[in-house]
Amino acid sequence: MPANHNIPDKAYLKAIFLHHLNRIYNGKCFLRKSLAHLISLASFEGLRLAMQEFGGDVQSQIDRMEKIYAIINESSKDLECNPITSIIKDEFCIDKDQTMPVLNDLDLILYVQLLEHVNITSYRMLIMIAKMLKYDEAKQLLIENFDESADNDKLFQLIAKEYITKD
Repeated sequence: MPANHNIPDKAYLKAIFLHHLNRIYNGKCFLRKSLAHLISLASFEGLRLAMQEFGGDVQSQIDRMEKIYAIINESSKDLECNPITSIIKDEFCIDKDQTMPVLNDLDLILYVQLLEHVNITSYRMLIMIAKMLKYDEAKQLLIENFDESADNDKLFQLIAKEYITKD
């Protein structure tokens, strides 16, 4: 089957674009509200610093998405069902009575990476749709968000490796 078979029309593509942009935007906004508490759960300085850097990146990504909404003359919409907020609402399944801080730290790392993998996949799809819609400026902003999420994923992977192996 040809790659361009059954390409949705522009209005349909824009609806798909907005749906997924809203999901990731609302998830990031919810995460931003929860970050101070999540940072406080980290038991070692390196993880706290990485979480703070991650928080700055979350804010930068939100700012870029707000620019995208302005570029395409749309506004964000609250979504009742958002899988990203569900993960965050559970506070990354952190056990407050845990006697081994390493378990909570690794949960923080795991769930940040899980969120970043969702973001990477979402940004990748949004970039493809932005290209089809000829949203060139929005596409560039999404590429910047994608790159930042990929960098964060690598950062937390390195922290996990350092934390687990401690050579």
